[in-house]
Amino acid sequence: MTKVTPEQFRETAAVIEAEVGKYIVGQRGVIRHTLVCLVAGGHVLLEGVPGLGKTMLVRTLARVLDLNFARIQFTPDLMPADIVGTDILEEAEDGRREFRFQPGPVFTNLLLADEINRATPKTQSALLEAMQECTVTVANRSYPLEPPFMVLATQNPIEMEGTYPLPEAQLDRFLFKVNVVYPNSQELVEILNRTTREAEPAVDVVADGPGVRALGSLARQVPVASPVSDYAARLTIATHPENEAAPDVVRRFVRYGSSPRGAQALILGGKVVALLAGRYNVAFEDLRAVAPAALRHRILLNFEGQAEGVSTDDVVREVLGHVAEP
Repeated sequence: MTKVTPEQFRETAAVIEAEVGKYIVGQRGVIRHTLVCLVAGGHVLLEGVPGLGKTMLVRTLARVLDLNFARIQFTPDLMPADIVGTDILEEAEDGRREFRFQPGPVFTNLLLADEINRATPKTQSALLEAMQECTVTVANRSYPLEPPFMVLATQNPIEMEGTYPLPEAQLDRFLFKVNVVYPNSQELVEILNRTTREAEPAVDVVADGPGVRALGSLARQVPVASPVSDYAARLTIATHPENEAAPDVVRRFVRYGSSPRGAQALILGGKVVALLAGRYNVAFEDLRAVAPAALRHRILLNFEGQAEGVSTDDVVREVLGHVAEP
């Protein structure tokens, strides 16, 4: 695997964002957070109303990085075997019958789980092992997934009829949850200009699988000072209502706070953001930059919080304002 320098990291990331931006209008924050997740070796949950380019973002990213891409449309009748694959019985030339594993669409680099909350929890859970261990187990046999492997799941926050909300254990597997917002008028005009013509914007291949792995390897090497690690831990603990350091909004409206994976997401995301900013060390501002995406889906509101219309983004904002830097 080719090694890269911090300067090469920043240049490559900038070109990747520029190439994706040729096709995706606006959504700079969404593109940035998705790239951070990919480099950090995590998965991302994209939430937004239909038509905002979530699927096109994933397809374009796969083209720019020359990665294998697969899309699964999650529906209520989707079965786990439709995702991970299954053993099929084949007859050999000599007449003997034997089982052969037929891989499912999960055996790819970028997996788009479209409208993931439309499938049953049993089907959703088929991704748990792949997301955490990068392996798939079928009939007592484990099959490794080729790195890089990333799940990009989408869900619609409005039409909730006939959906199965993701359980906390599944949500916790996503490094980031990113909200895809509606474009403004200027961006919408540019979308119309790009999508209603005969020719589509052309994008160039910037990197490949080994190149992405090299970027991730460098990000893992970025040092984190003890005060920064302590700050990440205190931010995470402050989301728990039973903790003395929790702000009032957490004590009043939160049922459960973030798991330790939230702190891991802060550090891993902070390392990538630091390199993107041209620094080879993680600063407090890097943690604050990724905190909403890293923590919003790991906070469970209680009944009072839901009734008052409090969002987990509000909670994260209060935590960031309450927890002081060392």
